[in-house]
Amino acid sequence: MARSLANIIFKGIGAFPAARSTAIAPGSFYPGKLLFSTSIPNDPDTHEDFRPTSKLESADLSLKDIVDKDIKENPVMIYMKGVPELPRCGFSALAVRVLNEYNVPISARNILEDTELKTAVKAFSHWPTFPQIFINGEFVGGSDIILNMHQTGELKEKLKENAGKIGKPE
Repeated sequence: MARSLANIIFKGIGAFPAARSTAIAPGSFYPGKLLFSTSIPNDPDTHEDFRPTSKLESADLSLKDIVDKDIKENPVMIYMKGVPELPRCGFSALAVRVLNEYNVPISARNILEDTELKTAVKAFSHWPTFPQIFINGEFVGGSDIILNMHQTGELKEKLKENAGKIGKPE
């Protein structure tokens, strides 16, 4: 009965050849998805208002100075993919989960929003991967190192050293 009902409802749909067309304009689609690129910042065909810009570009500080300032002013600083409330990678999520066990305020920057910042952080720490966690101005490492420190109790001690500095101005 369901089959005969479907035949009645959908009868004649195949009569429209455009509905079954699989012709795709070359270069405009990739298996059902529209292609676009934001990796060409100086494309002459892109109007100035629509070119990607660095969010930190307008500041008088260099990116290295911004990273240095972030690390000095924030007892627990994490450069990650995404934000603590919505991590965009499993390693970043793991790092946030571990740090949240200690109920310490976490300051973070999303490196996916600014590739120049990502490069500056890598150069600052001499560490190639993310997330990158800094505690009390010192580079600690990534999620694997934080997890290991948590399991051995070392992270608790490191954050305890910070307890007096969190929330207190210098």
